[in-house]
Amino acid sequence: MSDSLYTQLLDVTCGAFLLAAVIVLWRRELAAIVRVFALQGVALAALAVLLGAHEERWDLIGVGIGIGALRAGALPYLVRRALAALTEDRQGYATGGTETRETQPLVNVAASLLTAALLTLLAYAVSRPLTDLEPTPATRALPVGLAVVLIGFFVLVTRRRALAQVVGFLLLDNGITATAFLATSGVPLIVELGVSFDVLLAVLVLQILTTRMREAFGTTDIDDLRELHD
Repeated sequence: MSDSLYTQLLDVTCGAFLLAAVIVLWRRELAAIVRVFALQGVALAALAVLLGAHEERWDLIGVGIGIGALRAGALPYLVRRALAALTEDRQGYATGGTETRETQPLVNVAASLLTAALLTLLAYAVSRPLTDLEPTPATRALPVGLAVVLIGFFVLVTRRRALAQVVGFLLLDNGITATAFLATSGVPLIVELGVSFDVLLAVLVLQILTTRMREAFGTTDIDDLRELHD
């Protein structure tokens, strides 16, 4: 693979990875958010495979394939299952309520998109010393991973639905993984496997917790649950 082709493919992959995080802020339907997260998992897997192909590292290519299976397949499937469970009441009849939408986020869509732009600029400013230290195509794309970390944290703290917050947590983890790949040209296989299994376990626990919250309180809105606590 030529250096120019590698750089172009890396730019496209990183652009798709960042765009997916921004679209999550834009969409309110939880089903659409989960689909976009799955597409971001594909972009993350493509990033790892691309780095592995450029450096001729088969272990990194294997990590990329594993990431694709987990973060574009298994994790979105688990979140979709939790979402499907939230659309039915205890007797199994569809409620058709507001549980499938993020109806009232703490920050509206326009302000969220503006914040995403500011966070991206902040990521480029903070990571500039690192990119100047070793100006390779991978390190020049490092701000993208950091921007997704910040956007994922923003989603986590501004969304009210429990499942939307789960997606924010997963965006945060995707951003950390992408940053590790771009900064170090890949992480050891055993490290990535350990982190991925931890994330899978966390999502399984959150799926069960979200379903139990719906069964017990009839909602997963954090504000409604806080009122019940008060």
